[in-house]
Amino acid sequence: MNKDILICGVGGQGTVLASRIIAASAMTEGNTVHSAETIGMAQRGGPVTSHVRIGEAAYSPLIPQGSADLIVGFEPSEVVRNIGYLSEDGIAVVNTTAIKPVTASLSDSGYDGTEMVEYLKKRGNCIFVDGAKECEMLGSVKFLNILLLGVAAGSGKLGISVDTMRSEIEKRVPEKFREANLQAFDKGCAIAS
Repeated sequence: MNKDILICGVGGQGTVLASRIIAASAMTEGNTVHSAETIGMAQRGGPVTSHVRIGEAAYSPLIPQGSADLIVGFEPSEVVRNIGYLSEDGIAVVNTTAIKPVTASLSDSGYDGTEMVEYLKKRGNCIFVDGAKECEMLGSVKFLNILLLGVAAGSGKLGISVDTMRSEIEKRVPEKFREANLQAFDKGCAIAS
C-alpha cells in the first residue's frame, strides 16, 4: 500500500497524536512509514502540519505538492492553506469549526471559517464535520482528533483497517480517557459511512 496523508490544524488540537496513531497503525499492518511534523508556534495556537507517508514508494517524509491521498483538517483555514498538497482524486476531511488565530482575536476580526468552508465546498472532494457539535455530544472538544481519525478511517481513503486503528488508540490514550476516545472514533466512522 502507498498512501500520503497530511494532517493539519493548530496547536493544542491533537494533530501530532493523530499522526502518530496513523503511523503506528500502518506499521502494525506491516507497512513502511515516514513522517515529519512542522510545529512552528504550535504552543501559541500556530499552525501544525504532519506528513505521513506509507509504503515503499515514499523516499522522503515530506509529501510533494498535488500527491496527498488524504488531508485530515482540524481547522478550515489550515485546510485551505494546505489544499495544494491534495491529489486530484484525494479527499479532505474538514472540521468546519474555526479556531480564531491570536491576531484575529486581538483585532476583533470576524473570522469564523465560513469563507474557508465555502471555498472548500466549491472545490469538492471533502467530507465536512461540524466538530463543535459532534464533540459537544461527546462531552469535550478534546475528542476532535480521534473523531476526525474515525471519519478518515470510515471513508476508506486511509487504507488502514478500523480494527487496527482502534487497537492503536487503546495503546496510546490514557486509560481514563480510552472509552470516550473509542466512542469518538466509532462516531467518526459512522459519519463517514
